[in-house]
Amino acid sequence: MKKIFTTIILLFLIAGAARSQSVYQPYSYQFYQKLDQDIYSTKTREHSSMKPIFVDDSLLKHHYDSLMNYGADGKPHSWGYNKIFNEHLIDIKSHNSTFYADLLPDFDIGRDFSGKLTTSTTSLGAQIGGTVSNKLSYNVSGYLSSAVLPDYLSTYINQVGIIPGQAYAKIYKTNGYDWKYITATVSYTPVKFLNITAGRDKTFIGDGYRSELLSDYASPYPFLKLTATLGNVRYMAMYASFNDPIDLDANGNNQKKWGVFHYLDWNVTNRFSVGFFDAVIGYSKDELGHSRGFEFSYLNPITFLRPLEASNGSPDNALIGFTSKYKITDGITVYGQFALDEFESKNFFSSNGSSRNKYAWQIGFRGANLFNVQGLNYLVETNNAKPYTYSERGPIINYAENGEPLAHPWGANFREAVALLNYSYKRFDFSGELDYGHYGLDINGQNYGKDPFQDYVNPVKLLGNYTGQGLTTNMIYAEGKVAYLLNPKYNLRIEIGAMVRDDKNSQFNDKTTMLTIGLRSSFRNIYNDLVSYKNH
Repeated sequence: MKKIFTTIILLFLIAGAARSQSVYQPYSYQFYQKLDQDIYSTKTREHSSMKPIFVDDSLLKHHYDSLMNYGADGKPHSWGYNKIFNEHLIDIKSHNSTFYADLLPDFDIGRDFSGKLTTSTTSLGAQIGGTVSNKLSYNVSGYLSSAVLPDYLSTYINQVGIIPGQAYAKIYKTNGYDWKYITATVSYTPVKFLNITAGRDKTFIGDGYRSELLSDYASPYPFLKLTATLGNVRYMAMYASFNDPIDLDANGNNQKKWGVFHYLDWNVTNRFSVGFFDAVIGYSKDELGHSRGFEFSYLNPITFLRPLEASNGSPDNALIGFTSKYKITDGITVYGQFALDEFESKNFFSSNGSSRNKYAWQIGFRGANLFNVQGLNYLVETNNAKPYTYSERGPIINYAENGEPLAHPWGANFREAVALLNYSYKRFDFSGELDYGHYGLDINGQNYGKDPFQDYVNPVKLLGNYTGQGLTTNMIYAEGKVAYLLNPKYNLRIEIGAMVRDDKNSQFNDKTTMLTIGLRSSFRNIYNDLVSYKNH
C-alpha cells in the first residue's frame, strides 16, 4: 500500500502542461450502458472491453458531457438549486485545473416479505476529485455503512465474511452489519498514447454484464496500471496486491498475494475486435510461513506471462483468455469470452468430464435504441464455468481476492442466462433484470467444484464431471428499478426497486420478495444477483 501511495505522490509531482484531457470515470454497468450508442456504433472503433474508461475521445466525450451536465440549461438559478441538481457541492475551475467535492448519501429502507424483515442501509460517504493541467485526474471516495439485509445476503456474508464486493463485514445484530468502503485513483497521461493509473479500485475486462476473466465484483485492491494505445491496439499491464482472509498462515493471520495481468485489445475493423488476456496469481509466503521471492520477469510489461510461468517452473497460478465482439448493426453487437484455467489436450478434446478441464465461456449480444426508441438499451448473455475452474492446488494462489472471485461472482460449476433492459427518459431511469442460474453446491464434505477456495487436487471424481453436479440448485432472480436523477455529477437519485428471488434444491428453498425505496449516490456497482455460496 505504501508503494501505491508513493506512486500517486510522484505522479502529482511530475504532472505537466497538457495537450489533451483524460478523465477517469468509475465503472458501473448502469452508467456505461448509456454510452452504448457511441461505443458500439459501426462508425467508430472504441476500445469497449477495458473498463474504467478514459473520457478523452471526442465523440465519446460529447455524449459523456451531455449526460454529466443534464439539466444545466444555462439559465440563472439559486445556489441551492444548482447544488442539488446541477453541480458538485464544491466545484472549482481554473484555467489549468479543476477540483470538486461531494457528500455521498446512500440510504434505503425496504421490506423482505418472505422473511418478514424490514431491511435498511445507512451509508454516508464523501468524495474529492479533479484534474491538474488536463493530464492528470484523481478521485478519492469513501463510505461508512451499516445495513440490515435480507436473509439470502446474510447467509452469504456469514459464510464468506465479506459484504459482497465491498469489504469485511462486522456483525452488530441479527442480519446487521457494519463496513467501510474506500477507493482512490490517480490517472496520469504524460503523452497521448500512454496512461498510468494507480490507486485502490477495480478493473473490468469484457463487453458483457459479467466477466469470466476479470470483473469488478471482488473488493477494491491496490494496483498500478499501464495502458498504451497505438492506433487500433490498446494494451494494459497491471500489477495488483491482494488479501486472502480464507487461507490463513501458520500464525492465523490473513495472507497476502499478488496478481499480474496483461490484456491486448485490437480493433481489427470498425465492426470486429479481438482481445488476448493472461494473468498470474502468486504468493509471498506459503501456509507454513516460508517466504519466496517475486519473479521479476513478470515485471516485463510486454511479454505475455504463461510462457514465463512455465519456463521458470513457477508454482504460481496462470490463466489465459480471449475476448471478441462483432457489430452486426448499430443496434446489435455480439460478444464473447473464453477463459482457460488449465489445459490437458487429451482430456480437453475428449469431452470425458475430466476435473482437469477447467475453463469458462461467455456469449451475448447487446445494443442501443431498441425498436428505434432513443435511450432503450438491452443486453442478453449466457455465462458458463466448468467445475473446479479458478481453483488451484492451494487457496493462496486461487483466482480470488479478499475471499471472493476475481471473475464471475458465482465461482464455478454453474450456468447462467441473464437479460437486462434499461431506458432513460429525461431525469427518469428504468431498469429491469431477469437472471436464471443452474449450479451445483458441495455436499457431504465432498468438493464438487463450485467453491474456488477448495483444492482442485481433491475432486469428487477425476472423470465424468458436469456443470451442476453436487447439490443441484436452480435460481430465478427478477428485479426492476425506477430512479429519478437529481444530480448527474455524482449520480444522486431517488430510487424505488422490487425484487423476487427463488433459490431451490432438494435441501432448501430460499424465497425472497422485496420492495425498497432510497436516496442513492455514486457510480459503484453493487451486485445483489448472487447464488448461494455454500450449502446452508
